[in-house]
Amino acid sequence: MKGLDTNLLVRYLVKDDPEQAEKAIAYIQKVVASGENCFINHLVLCELVWVLESAYGYKKKEIADVLQKLLMTKQFEIELKDTARQAINQYSRDKGDLADYLIGNINHLNGCDVTATFDHDLKNCQSFILLE
Repeated sequence: MKGLDTNLLVRYLVKDDPEQAEKAIAYIQKVVASGENCFINHLVLCELVWVLESAYGYKKKEIADVLQKLLMTKQFEIELKDTARQAINQYSRDKGDLADYLIGNINHLNGCDVTATFDHDLKNCQSFILLE
């Protein structure tokens, strides 16, 4: 398995820099042709959300669609895929950021019944307790 950094994944998805996009596509194709998958960890997913939103002006729904497609692409192995899927589903329908939902879900996976936060966007999420 080969890991992907955010910048390579952005070039692969957005294709705004033709030279780098071509290299990213060729690399991923080479990995897949060798029988391996490309690994995408949670930090890369969070950075991807930030880059697509801040640098490219993607809206939350567009970003959620991109994330769902990554989950469904068999050549990409997503870290703790079920946990990521749950966080992406929460992100697509609720107010919080993907990172927030990953934090809550990973904490739950590690035995936490709730995660304390000051983030008002998470007040209706069962895995968080809002401190006021």
